[in-house]
Amino acid sequence: MDEPVESRSQLDPERVIATIRKLSRRVNERFPGATLIDACDDLLRVAEETKRRASWIGRPIIWLRVGATIIVTGMALGLIGTLSQLELSARPMDFVLLANLMEAVINNVVLLAIATFFLVTIETRIKRGRSLVALHELRSLAHIIDMHQLTKDPDRLLFRGEITESSPINDMGIFEMSRYLDYCCEMLSLVGKIAAIYGLHLRDAIAIQAVNDVENLSTGISQKIFQKIMILHGSLGDTRPTSQSGDQKTTDCV
Repeated sequence: MDEPVESRSQLDPERVIATIRKLSRRVNERFPGATLIDACDDLLRVAEETKRRASWIGRPIIWLRVGATIIVTGMALGLIGTLSQLELSARPMDFVLLANLMEAVINNVVLLAIATFFLVTIETRIKRGRSLVALHELRSLAHIIDMHQLTKDPDRLLFRGEITESSPINDMGIFEMSRYLDYCCEMLSLVGKIAAIYGLHLRDAIAIQAVNDVENLSTGISQKIFQKIMILHGSLGDTRPTSQSGDQKTTDCV
């Protein structure tokens, strides 16, 4: 049976989580004991938390909406009651008295409008705050993934210079380094997908901008890593493995 159109037109958190689990197994099988596995496990944890947070963001906070409605209604009725008690005589009013009365009415209306705006938007601001905290964690995770690939440079395979005491250990060949860098690119792509899940449920300009910032950051870092992969393939020849030794990617996230 075909899936509903709605399920194919947006990211599915369950499939994103399944993709990360598959990637974690691939990294562990290719580089057992590598610290990149820890970063992948952190990515899986964040994805699972994102599923719960996104579900919470998509649901209305009923008690907050009911409370805001009661408060706004009470304030509006109070203002109407105050205006109804004003005694206006039939004779022309003094200009100063009329000005004071109009100022008081305008001040009350403005205060009511401000209070209404605050109460109506408080739910959005609460959800925005939690989303920004989660997106900050994703931003930090993208930088952590970038740290894992800093010393994986193609020139270490192109130029065999003298190794110093502080030189990073490089025990990878062409294919291993290419796969390691490719795993980092996949993880960064998944960071952007996790961030996009928040944009599915929260219609807030500030939160959407934060989502775009995370996606742009992960894309920018991924492009730099991809340049290393192209150098490996272009300068050191074709490094494609046989059909039995290559990794099968799983990127079905929608």
